[in-house]
Amino acid sequence: MRLSNYVLLGSLMLTIGISAQNKQILYDFNEIPQSLSLNPGMETDFKWYAGVPLLSGVSGYVGSNGISINDIFADDGVDINVKVRERALDVLKPSDEFSSTVQLEYFNGGFRSNDPSVFYSFGGYLEIDNITFWPQDYAYLIFDGNADQLNREFDLGDLKSRGSMVNVFHFGINKKVDRNVTVGARGKLYSGIIDYNSTSNKGYLVNTEGQNNRIATTLDADLMLHTSGVQALNEAGDSNTAAAQFVKRAFFGGDLGLGVDIGFTYHLNERTTITGSVLDLGFIYHSNDAKSYSLNGKATVEGIEIDILENFGSLNRDFWQDLVDEVEGLVPFETETASYVTFRPTKLYASIRNDFGEPIDNGGGQLDCDCAAGSSDGGELRAKYRNSIGGQLYMINRPRGPQIALTGFYTRRLGNFVALKGTYTVDKFSYTNVGLGMNLQAGPVNFYLMADNLLSYKNIAATNYASFQLGMNIISWGRNR
Repeated sequence: MRLSNYVLLGSLMLTIGISAQNKQILYDFNEIPQSLSLNPGMETDFKWYAGVPLLSGVSGYVGSNGISINDIFADDGVDINVKVRERALDVLKPSDEFSSTVQLEYFNGGFRSNDPSVFYSFGGYLEIDNITFWPQDYAYLIFDGNADQLNREFDLGDLKSRGSMVNVFHFGINKKVDRNVTVGARGKLYSGIIDYNSTSNKGYLVNTEGQNNRIATTLDADLMLHTSGVQALNEAGDSNTAAAQFVKRAFFGGDLGLGVDIGFTYHLNERTTITGSVLDLGFIYHSNDAKSYSLNGKATVEGIEIDILENFGSLNRDFWQDLVDEVEGLVPFETETASYVTFRPTKLYASIRNDFGEPIDNGGGQLDCDCAAGSSDGGELRAKYRNSIGGQLYMINRPRGPQIALTGFYTRRLGNFVALKGTYTVDKFSYTNVGLGMNLQAGPVNFYLMADNLLSYKNIAATNYASFQLGMNIISWGRNR
């Protein structure tokens, strides 16, 4: 296998990771407190809850768009160079992506105020978010070079990548306006640990017929890479210093930003409900250890030109260095320490749900009518029903435009002790994504477990998508639960 193939393959495998997670099973699963993180305006009947530290919310999503690990590494008798060519280079497009979002809650809780219509929530979590779009023309340059590509323009704008590691603190207010309407908002304080982004690149590289030599190469580049926190952690020296630097940047010693989540729940009638939320409307100002690297300018060269008669007395001169200096003068590579601003990947959820079957009271028994049940604070709360069916929409803002996913779901409640939710999701990663979630309530202990794309579990290496979520909470509904 050629060295260029290894470089390309290594770049590809490094970007196949934990992909941007649509938590469609958790959304509108009102028995689980973490649903508040997806819709601060969801209906709540908790008196208070406390997440088990580091276990209240753990989620991961492994996937890639357009290619799987099995496509390259399967023991199928096909040469790996052929597989890279036929299954990556000739298939993937600049719109194909490899992205990652991982969240780990380290504390989470909520409590009802003296006003029973108001519920407060708070917490903190670590989030890692990365996305890289397939750099198609860069891949062709690495694999094939440009020597025999006369008049073909290689698009330098194919490079779009960004990522961050952020510690997030949040505080939310949930308000039951009346029997039909619940609204909520959550403020967020971001403490940036690491950031990099290179999403506004432009330019091209092209070979044309030259005048003095056979080929003239033109580079027209406007490339920019912003980073923050990378150098500080890289220069930490040892693991203890790096850990101290990490903690410092995570707790307000790095880059700071603000954000907000908003959401609502509205009952169209006794059994039909619509919900919606917008998450991470916010920004981070990167001023601590910020560095920017740019390549900007235009140059056309025809290789090394030597006039024997004119340069006879200086043939020992480094003509190659002269060429490099000429190109660097026209297309300079510069480093700056200026601050910059990034916006968070904003997400949108919406759903419509229809409840049917027998209503369930707060004690887990069966009610004889479609009537409201008492909440933990003694106020009016709509009864839950054994069955729910509906649809959900998910969108997330990305550098090449929004990603969209559509989900159909069915929820089945077995009293107030067990609830099951099945989903079928269609998005750019998969058209056969079947998921299942379970919520178990054992006294005050709440445990939930969810997994996506179950049909792919027979061969994980061949799938484009797989995810899981799990968590544990302590919940109190007061005397009426």
